[in-house]
Amino acid sequence: MASRIQIEVRQSRRPRDDYVGTIQKDINAKMRGILVNWLVEVAEEFRLQADTLYLAVTYVDRFLTAIAVPRNKLQLLGVASLFVAAKYEEINPPKVNKFSDITDSTYTNQQVVKMEADILKYLNFEVGSPTIRTFLWRFIACCGGNCGSAKQLEFMCSYLAELSLLDYDCIKFLPSVVAAACLFVARFTISPKTRPWNSTLQRNTGYKVSDLKSCILRIHDLQLGREYQDLDAIRNKYSGRKFGCVSSMTPPEEISASFLRDFSR
Repeated sequence: MASRIQIEVRQSRRPRDDYVGTIQKDINAKMRGILVNWLVEVAEEFRLQADTLYLAVTYVDRFLTAIAVPRNKLQLLGVASLFVAAKYEEINPPKVNKFSDITDSTYTNQQVVKMEADILKYLNFEVGSPTIRTFLWRFIACCGGNCGSAKQLEFMCSYLAELSLLDYDCIKFLPSVVAAACLFVARFTISPKTRPWNSTLQRNTGYKVSDLKSCILRIHDLQLGREYQDLDAIRNKYSGRKFGCVSSMTPPEEISASFLRDFSR
């Protein structure tokens, strides 16, 4: 776990949280959200592993941190990032023509391959970074619980974590912080009258509630549809029985102030 934390804070693996408006003059946060929403749909269409999606989004953000991309090439960056991630993560990744076809042939195979090369060159082939999902599974394991409740918690955490991918503002948080905040909000959603955080979770995640508060509130806003409500691929995905219909569960509008304070031992 320590080595993963060291990697997640390494500057070369972290996107800038101000690239919109500084590096990117032709792309805004909403466009990025639309791209991520579409990547979720593509990952579902191709039946890709969740880890592939998370990696692809990190590649997009890391690339946009340094390389100016015109808006008509943003989808190309997204699909090529998914192509790179699939090659890294999947046993049988789809062929390049699948990725060009999914753009309604807006881009050719050659353009996807060229962008793939540009991404790998910029990343210096450092493609295996810890993501939100990496930490999420470790943190969920700390909770225990019976099989049924554990599965519901897993689905809810996954749902919230994917919602965070839509949000440009979540880039400023470390993946481990987002994972811990998602766990907090998931536990709150499932049991809104029970304190979501405890000493065991604090010890195993390494985070106090005060460390997570701003991220918790952001995830809660995303869950309530206060941001990116019109981007519904993730809500639709998690509305089905396969994922326990967790997107239909909503917590109270406000999180109790007492839950957002560090607990006394």
